[in-house]
Amino acid sequence: MRKLYVLLLGLLASLLAAPAHAADNGSWSVYPISTKVATRPYFYLSADPGQTIEDKVVVANKTGKPLTFRLYAADAYNTARDGGFAVRTLKEKQRGVGVWAKPAKARVKVPAHGKVTVPFTLRVPEGAEPGDHPGALVALDERIDRGDGSVALGVQRAVAARVYLRVGGPTLPAVAVEDVRVIHHQPLVPGFGDSTATISYTLHNTGNVTLDPKVELRATGLFGRTLLARDLAKIPSELLPGQRVRLSEPWRGAPQFDWGEVTLTASAKDTRESASASFFALPWLLAAVLAVVLVLGGVLLIRARRARAAARSVTSANDAPAGEPREALRVSSQAPRR
Repeated sequence: MRKLYVLLLGLLASLLAAPAHAADNGSWSVYPISTKVATRPYFYLSADPGQTIEDKVVVANKTGKPLTFRLYAADAYNTARDGGFAVRTLKEKQRGVGVWAKPAKARVKVPAHGKVTVPFTLRVPEGAEPGDHPGALVALDERIDRGDGSVALGVQRAVAARVYLRVGGPTLPAVAVEDVRVIHHQPLVPGFGDSTATISYTLHNTGNVTLDPKVELRATGLFGRTLLARDLAKIPSELLPGQRVRLSEPWRGAPQFDWGEVTLTASAKDTRESASASFFALPWLLAAVLAVVLVLGGVLLIRARRARAAARSVTSANDAPAGEPREALRVSSQAPRR
C-alpha cells in the first residue's frame, strides 16, 4: 500500500530552560548571545526607520552527533486557537522581521555537544511603521522523520528565539471586542438537567503595540439583575499588533428562562473597550410548545380573517338596491351579437 506522508512543522518559541533561558526542545536550543551585563532570554531591539542593527544568535546542539540547521528570520503571529505566540514557516510570506533580518549563514552545522554563534543584520526600512514588530530567528532541522503505517507523519522540528523589535515613532495601544455571541444549551424539560451557555468573542489588537489584555465578563437579566461577573483567565498574555483571536468562555448555571445582555470589557495599558450581545433563554420543551401555539394561532387568525371577508362579501351582495340589476344578471341578459 502506498503511504500518504503529511508534513508537520513544530516551532518551539517559548520554552524556557535554565540557565540561558533559551528556546529549547531537548535536542537543540536557540538564544541571543550574552552581553557583558547579563544573559538575555529574547532579543529586545529598538530602531528608527532606516536604521541597521547588528547582533548575534547562538545555536547549541545537545545531542551526541552533529546537526545541520536552516537558519532564517520569521514574523510572529497569534494562533487562532488560543492566541499563543507562533512564527511563520520558511515558505510563508514575511513582511516585517522575517524580511528585515538576515543571518550571516543560511545553514549552520553544529558539532555534537557544541554551539555556533551566527551574526545577523536587521535593517529597518525607511517607510517602516512605528510600533512593535515581533518575530523570531529560527533554527530548522530540515530532516523529515517519517513514521510507520498506511498514513505516515513527516515531522520537521524547529526552535526559535523571539525577537521583540520596536520601531521609533508614535505608539497607539488599542484593543477591540468584536462579534460577541451567546449560545445556550438547555435541557429538554425545564428543571431536569443543567443549563449552560457558551459565550464567544473576538479579541482584536487594533493598535501598533503588543498588549497584555484583561477581559471582564458581565451578564445581566431582566430588570438589570446581575447573573454573572468575573475576570476571564484564558486570555493570550501577548496580543500582537493587528492580530485577532477568537475565544470562548463556558457559562455553567446559565438561566433557563431569562432575557438579558452579556457584556465583555477588554482592557490593557491606556486602552479599554466593551461590546455586548443580547440573549433570550428558553427551555426546549417550552420553546416547542410556544412554537406550536404560535403556529396554531396564526392558522386560526388567517381562517378568521377569511371568514369575516366572506361574510362581508355576502352582506354587500344582499344589501344591493332592488331596482338595480346585479352585474351578473345584466351580463347574462344581453342578446348575442350576429
